[in-house]
This record gives sequence, C-alpha cells and structure tokens, in this order.
Amino acid sequence: MRKVSEIIEKAQERRASDVHIGQGLPVQLRVDGALVPMDDKVISNEECEALVRELAGTAFPDVARVGEVDIARTYAGIRCRINAYMKQGSYAAAIRLLNSTIPAFESLGLPGIVASFATYQRGIVLVTGETGSGKSTTLASLIDMINTTRADHIITLEDPIEYIHTPKKCVISQREIGRDTKSFASGLRASLREDPDVILVGEMRDLETIEIALTAAETGHLVFGTLHTNSAPDSIDRIVDVFPAERQQQIRMQLSMTLKAVVSQQLLRRRDGNGRVAICEVMLVTNAIKNLIREGKTPQIKNSMATSAAEGNITMDNALVAAVRAGQISRDMAMEACHDPEYTGRLIGMAR
Repeated sequence: MRKVSEIIEKAQERRASDVHIGQGLPVQLRVDGALVPMDDKVISNEECEALVRELAGTAFPDVARVGEVDIARTYAGIRCRINAYMKQGSYAAAIRLLNSTIPAFESLGLPGIVASFATYQRGIVLVTGETGSGKSTTLASLIDMINTTRADHIITLEDPIEYIHTPKKCVISQREIGRDTKSFASGLRASLREDPDVILVGEMRDLETIEIALTAAETGHLVFGTLHTNSAPDSIDRIVDVFPAERQQQIRMQLSMTLKAVVSQQLLRRRDGNGRVAICEVMLVTNAIKNLIREGKTPQIKNSMATSAAEGNITMDNALVAAVRAGQISRDMAMEACHDPEYTGRLIGMAR
C-alpha cells in the first residue's frame, strides 16, 4: 500500500500543482492546469481510507463527523495544503503542493509596472483571479521585495500560510487563520494594534474584512488583498456589492480614495505545451478611474484603461493579444480566455 510521501514525491517530479485521491480511480495530478492520472493503479476503498487517515492524522475522526477538514502538513520536504473530505460515504482528499522558495519577481513574467507596487507606502492593492491563477505567488514576490528593500513591519493573514518569509530588512508576522487567529476579520482588526506598515489579507471575502481593510488603508497602511474576480473592474463591483445599498455610495467614495491598483491574472498553457504563462490585466487607479469608481460607472473603466496604456494600464484582451504575437499562447487559447471575442479575434486574425 502506498504512502502519502511517495505520491507527493511523484507529483512534484511531474510538476503537479494538485493531487486528488478518491476510491475507484488512479491518483489524479493537475499538471499545467489539466488533470492526468499518476499511473494506472486504481485506488481501493481500503487504500483510500488509509491515505486519508495518514493525511488527516489526529483530525481523521472529524472528516466523517464534520464532512471535511483543512490541514497543512509537510511530506518529503514539500509543504502541502490538504482538504480531506467525504463523498458519497467514502473518503477523499485534495492536496495542493506549495512552493518552498519564493520566486524572484523577474521569473514570474509579470508586467514590470507590477514591481512598483512594492514601493507604495499606503492604500490598497488587489490581486485577483480564479483559484490556481498564481495570486499567492505574485503577492509573495511583492512581499519579498518589500522585505528586501524596506525596514517595515509586515503582517500577513493567510489560510493557510503558503510561502514562509525569512526576515531580511523587515519584521514579518505571518498568521494562519484557524491556528493563530480566528478569522480574517478578527486577525485584521487585531493587526491594527500591532504597529504594522504592510498588511496582507489572504482573502477579502466578507463585509467585515473589507470594511477593516478600507479603514487600514485610510489610516496610512499598505494593504494587499485577493479576490476571486476575472477582471479589475469586476473587483470594484464585488467589493461594493458586499455592502447594503444604503452604504454603497460611501464605499465607492472610500475605494476611490484608497484603491491604488488591481492586477487580474490568468495562468494559461504555453503554445509549446511546456508549462504555463501568466497573463495579466493591470489597472492603475488614475484620476479618471477614481471619478468612475466614485460615480458608480464601473462599465466605463475598461475604456479608460484602454486609453491610458501609457500610464501602465493593460486590459486583459490586450495582454492576450500581446501573448499571441509573442508566441507564448495559441490563438485558440486567447479566444477562450478573452473578455471581448470580437475585439480579440479581430486583432489576432480570428473572426468570431
């Protein structure tokens, strides 16, 4: 019977980002965004339970009792984020392999303007995208740049902690939700009493967390956060819509004054099949965009971004077109990932 460490080692050799374990199928690996079987060995119910028991450890009884359990563990020197859960009465698990080293910014293929976010002294910077789009890696790289160049106190609130930061010039306090603090909101509220300069919020998912983040930015802190949105303008609406109607104008006003930039990411398969490439939309909050946020005219933000490329703004569709022209991704991939098929198709020579 296989051990978890054996599976994790093989997954890393195959450059997998995730591992899925469930009875009746071989172990599944997510490689370059697609699920592939690790081998042809089908997992029996007995082996599946044994693997989940090893993964969950002392929390194993809670898997059946609660239905799912989140755990962070290290196997074969590789840090893993684990969700063990029940499905149709049997055990299963999803494992995310976490990187042990923080990639240098230059290795990520992000627009150069993004590096400037590490020089901001106050305000909110958002990194958005679907799960697995590289948000945590981008933020870790920016935090590492601050750690290397500034003498600040950085507080991170993460669920779970993915990258471990070693203090360089900064004092770094990494706090894990559920272990070091109850929730993002409670940890964020407490952080304001812990003399921070920079605060990273792993996910701005509820009204209370967003409200405290806005207050932190207003009072002179630099706040990094993530959202699960597919475009920079959508991030504005997602934040505003969390609040009741009678407060939304006030929140738009606060956002217009505190939001500095939004990066929206996708990780797409390279044209040559060798790995994935980051495609980024970048919204720097210009005076024109501040006015659109304040007036609730978010549908017009895309046009404002398109006409302010000289200031560093990049729309997702233009980023995709540039990636096609550079030979990084295929035309079909660009069409699948774009926001405006007619516009994108015209520029890359694919009628739609």
